[in-house]
Amino acid sequence: MSRAASAPEQTNPPKIVFATPRKLPKPAELGQRVVVMDIAFASNAGGSSFEKTTQKFIQALGPRLVAWIDHHDSDYHALYADDSRFVLHTKAEHGACPQIITPDIVAAAGAVDTVVTHIDFDGLASAAKWIRGGVECYPGCDLDAFAIDTRSALPSSFAQAIDRALKVDQSPEWLTKLVLFLANDADQALLASHDANSSTQRMLAEIAERGASARLLERHSEQLAERYVHLDAHTVLVDVSEVDTAFDRTWLLLLGQQRARVAVVVNGESATFAAHYRSGIDFLKLFDISGGMPTVLSIQSSQLDRALGKLAEYFADSA
Repeated sequence: MSRAASAPEQTNPPKIVFATPRKLPKPAELGQRVVVMDIAFASNAGGSSFEKTTQKFIQALGPRLVAWIDHHDSDYHALYADDSRFVLHTKAEHGACPQIITPDIVAAAGAVDTVVTHIDFDGLASAAKWIRGGVECYPGCDLDAFAIDTRSALPSSFAQAIDRALKVDQSPEWLTKLVLFLANDADQALLASHDANSSTQRMLAEIAERGASARLLERHSEQLAERYVHLDAHTVLVDVSEVDTAFDRTWLLLLGQQRARVAVVVNGESATFAAHYRSGIDFLKLFDISGGMPTVLSIQSSQLDRALGKLAEYFADSA
């Protein structure tokens, strides 16, 4: 697939399908020209596998897959090193996926009828940027995506509002509405509210309404954070398995990282480890996981004791 100089003209926006690494759409329900972005290759964490999930999906799509763009680590990237449809990077190389998407990459893929993307700000901004031919949705959108996905910088208030709105509503209808809003109306939205048109004002009001609900989740997470216990000088853990009220796991993990280098949230059959983006900690290598995010990783709770032991050894060796 050669790199073209300009983005293709596409009169109709593609169908937007939302997915996660472990929950991919059925290939038969997708179009004839499909691009996948911000979807990590499934790993051996959490009981899934690359072979049964990602590889099976890729093989089923066959030539209908025109591009796969991602920024998560995986041992299996090497399988596609000679396939120009795959533009694969690590989290260290690109903290956010929209940074990778350029007009040349969009042009090289040609017109597509289906975009499969992740259900977070990073994924939505990637899909919107693709629809725009590889052009940022608004000045600074790529940096906002980086700030939100790495949690290492402060995003704009506009991006924060959308990120909050995603915490309480991840319905396909709302996600699609947000992608199209980013693709077509973000510049309008950044104007003073009295200058924005009525439809943009209504959309901003919907985002703010959902954001207010998200703040309630954050407050509950702040209460749960008081339950963190220090396992050692470097690690704190909270078990929320018996909590029956909704909370924001990402916020809870960030609050844990204010207490120690590593925060662990145990919730039923899942245990999530998190460290700062620039901490130097690589949970994938440490726990022998084939792919994902080096500094945020969920594993099965049955593997928790083993993982905590590996982590303790790591800090002992680093002392």
